[in-house]
Amino acid sequence: MSHEIASVTLPDGERIPKLGQGTWEMGEQPSRRGAEIAALRAGIELGMTLIDTAEMYGEGRTETLLAEALDGLRDDVFLVSKVYPHNASKRGVQNACEDSLKRLCTDRLDLYLLHWRGNVPLEDTIAGMEALRDAGKIRHWGVSNFDTDDMEELVSLDGGDACATNQILYNVARRGPEFDLLPWLAERRMPAMAYSPVDHARLPKRSPLDSIADARGMSVFEIALAWVLAQPNVFAIPKAARIEHVRANYAASQIELTREEHAAIDAYFRPPRAKRALEML
Repeated sequence: MSHEIASVTLPDGERIPKLGQGTWEMGEQPSRRGAEIAALRAGIELGMTLIDTAEMYGEGRTETLLAEALDGLRDDVFLVSKVYPHNASKRGVQNACEDSLKRLCTDRLDLYLLHWRGNVPLEDTIAGMEALRDAGKIRHWGVSNFDTDDMEELVSLDGGDACATNQILYNVARRGPEFDLLPWLAERRMPAMAYSPVDHARLPKRSPLDSIADARGMSVFEIALAWVLAQPNVFAIPKAARIEHVRANYAASQIELTREEHAAIDAYFRPPRAKRALEML
């Protein structure tokens, strides 16, 4: 069954779903394994075919779980993983990628990200990423948790302008990137990948999200996710470890907030008026 989810466009013109699936903390509890696999597969069926993971998650256990979840479905999925900063030297990034590919039981990643900036020179990481791309082990590469100055430095380096995306903490309660980072990315047609798009369920107890949710017969989290998905040049990777949460995330992708609802949200969760350092979780 085909389900319609809006898309964003990578710098090379490839279109990917605006709503994907995150996997943080999955694969760490054997008792939850069956439910997590079922949730991931249900999400794919609903059109959430972009799936994000990392070698850090469960020290590889999440990637192993994902291999099981993607059995028979790998070619339907845009698969993303991330490399630890301490593994991001030219040779290290290639070795880490090979390890991820083995755990994921696949021959390539669609997107490979530097998880956050560490002490390895960016030139070395770019060289490793480009070598992986030349070898067909990855199709695109990008970064995560990079602020605007980090992005400026990255694209100034040889090969750095091949970066496809920047995965950042962004949601209705953490709007700092709107001041300069999101406009910078949009100018270069580089979409932002929003992690924790419902702020790990730490949203305020009462806000306009509640009244909008009540009026629509939906949850606050669905409205918060719908708000992120309404932002141009942004795609989101909420985690859902149970099928009912997957369905709720899909429902959020079908909501179109009104101008009045956006205004009420802006009045409470105010857009930034000055530069704020990029937040991380």
